[in-house]
Amino acid sequence: MQFQVPQFIDVENKIIGPLSLRQFLYLAGAGLISFMLFFIIQMWLWFLISVFLTIIALALALIKYNGKPLPEILWLAMGFIWRPRLYLWQREVEEKFIEIPTTEAVISKREKLEKFFSETPNIKKLWQNLLTTKNPVPKREKTIRTPFWGKKPKEKFQLFRKITGEKEIAKRVDYR
Repeated sequence: MQFQVPQFIDVENKIIGPLSLRQFLYLAGAGLISFMLFFIIQMWLWFLISVFLTIIALALALIKYNGKPLPEILWLAMGFIWRPRLYLWQREVEEKFIEIPTTEAVISKREKLEKFFSETPNIKKLWQNLLTTKNPVPKREKTIRTPFWGKKPKEKFQLFRKITGEKEIAKRVDYR
């Protein structure tokens, strides 16, 4: 299915000749102010103010920089000037106290480890016992308990999503 994609959505509609409504309002506002000042102030002062207003109105209506109109750039500049710009980042330091164990505590831990390893069988002997005996090796082999009081557990299936986005069901295998 093909859809028509709108283009040139950032271009304003031309309403009055080659000008958009916004551009026309800037120029009309400057013309209206100049017209009112003609009756209020002297001719030479009116001429200077009218030239100044015309330049400002043309700049606001027609100048774009990097695709943004001049009024928007001025608005963002004013916001930048009035907003605070001081950004401080201070790392929060958490104080941690580490207790250094006394020599007695270290010696008692070492003795416990030595006792533990002395009670465990040798690896070679354990390997030999696993290969040759029929009886379980004490403290090493666990009896398998059947869950659900002798019933065989049901197979579990899980729904997962591939990288391509397809959904697929697969058998779940727990290696516990």
